[in-house]
Amino acid sequence: MNRKHNLYIKENRTFAKRQNVCMIQVLKNYFGYEKFRPLQEEIIQHIIQKKDCLVLMPTGGGKSICYQLPALLCEGTAVVISPLISLMKDQVEALKANGIAAAALNSNNDETENAEIKRACITGKLKLLYISPEKLLSEFDYFLNNIQISLFAIDEAHCISQWGHDFRPEYTQMSILHQRFPQVPIIALTATADRITRDDIINQLRLKDPRVFISSFDRPNLSLTVKRGFQQKEKHKAILDFIDKHANESGIIYCMSRSKAESVAQMLQKHHIKSGVYHAGLSSQQRNETQSDFINDRIQIVCATIAFGMGIDKSNVRWVIHYNLPKSIESFYQEIGRAGRDGMNADTILFYSLADLILLTKFATESKQQHVNLEKLQRMQQYAESDICRRRILLNYFNEVSNEDCGNCDVCKNPPQRFDGTVIVQKALSAIARTNQQIGVSMLVDILRGSFSADITEKEYDKLKTFGAGRDIPARDWQDYLLQMLQLGYFEIAYNEKNHLKITSSGSDILFGRSKASLVIITRTETITKQKKKKVVVEKELPMAMPAIENENLFEALRALRKQLAEQEALPAYIVLTDKVLHLLSISRPTTIEEFGNVSGIGEYKKNKYGKDFVEVIRQYEGVV
Repeated sequence: MNRKHNLYIKENRTFAKRQNVCMIQVLKNYFGYEKFRPLQEEIIQHIIQKKDCLVLMPTGGGKSICYQLPALLCEGTAVVISPLISLMKDQVEALKANGIAAAALNSNNDETENAEIKRACITGKLKLLYISPEKLLSEFDYFLNNIQISLFAIDEAHCISQWGHDFRPEYTQMSILHQRFPQVPIIALTATADRITRDDIINQLRLKDPRVFISSFDRPNLSLTVKRGFQQKEKHKAILDFIDKHANESGIIYCMSRSKAESVAQMLQKHHIKSGVYHAGLSSQQRNETQSDFINDRIQIVCATIAFGMGIDKSNVRWVIHYNLPKSIESFYQEIGRAGRDGMNADTILFYSLADLILLTKFATESKQQHVNLEKLQRMQQYAESDICRRRILLNYFNEVSNEDCGNCDVCKNPPQRFDGTVIVQKALSAIARTNQQIGVSMLVDILRGSFSADITEKEYDKLKTFGAGRDIPARDWQDYLLQMLQLGYFEIAYNEKNHLKITSSGSDILFGRSKASLVIITRTETITKQKKKKVVVEKELPMAMPAIENENLFEALRALRKQLAEQEALPAYIVLTDKVLHLLSISRPTTIEEFGNVSGIGEYKKNKYGKDFVEVIRQYEGVV
């Protein structure tokens, strides 16, 4: 008995070893990588064994390979349910560029195209089929019953849950998958989902004994910066300075409202910066044009509401700016995750003001999920106001503990220094008290600064003892100090009383000299001088012990070639080769097609398709005949 058991174990180990070798070969041949990222291999093995799972992996963490690779290894067609046509289009183009048979069944196709796609599935020629939830339901009774389905992958799975930040009612009918196809495994994937959302996804899909895979949410390549108390003119100046230092780099500016997205885009266009607008108020054609222009590098920047982004798979977005405070850490994390998807350095900036906080609190209070939304907003507020490592706060939110500061956020780079701010706090609280606590933030700043506005003189606030008591402090700094005072609990905002400020017991102690107040020194790091381009760090991806010395002229020549090839094929440039691959090529400088194929991110298909052209350019720069 023991002998048979040992033989069984040995055979299983041999099979597993062969399977792993096969998986690595497929990874290299089609995707150009020689090893998996954390959890990818385990997830793929789990799916191949026809077991359900839920995968939480940050944007840019490699979720797609978790279902694309098993689709290549298993018999039949993998059906991928995706919420947006634009997202399907990007994924399909990227797969085809790697030599993988894939297509999207949607309303943008004509009847002939959809008929050909269905025929390819029925005959087993298509490995991945992308489809919307609405289209999926309409095709259940005939088409899906006539194809061999290897697996169901549900992308952006948080859309299923009413607790998710992008809830989509049409997703709620996906429980039908296991009813009709009980033997087909389901993999649900999302970049952000808290515990309540994860449980809801599992219940809604009726997953069978699912394993939940939670990858690290750490994106060390993203720098994190918060700028507090900026008014509109100051924001615009800071944004223009930032863009000047990031010439020709793609970026996204997220705004709270449609009108703000349009006004920011107009401001950029006045400064001759190629930019577009994207929000739900535009026609479908206008939104598609903006997205296409951005993906194909015809515009540098998109100014958008949160309606933009879910369908973006652009790997060379180098920065994301939040013009306003997001409503939750989930939304914020997913939106900044659209930068640096290629693993290279990317920057994120969040502008934070009391006005944003007041407006978002109003929205949350009036929502159907008041308690949950207020709690989420409070956590976002804590992130923006923190004086400890911001990355640790993000990771902690997703139940991931970090014992070290990241060194790549503004708090780590410029640790806050404190001073005795008792007099400053007393001036502000005194002004609040002398107006019988009937003023908001803007009015308070005007009183402290000594502004003779119509509202001030009408209410005779210019007669107050504290009128002009803080004119030596810029309005922008007052905004920052008031944020700190709110965080420290010296006053509250009465949202049900026209956002009037109310002094707390802690504030009274400061006001009447019973306690001291410690504030953080405000430092302004903006500068209009151009910074040197960041050094690209890609040494880990280099073959052998190649020195990481990049030839920038060669990189620009390779980028020009990539653009030319992309235009010939009507593809986004990053689908031909990513920025990261171009940097690796300009460092390692392969002079043969085989060496070209050894660069991380270049599979067999791309090696054979593009190798000759890129090697020729490199040989010219290297002087190789």
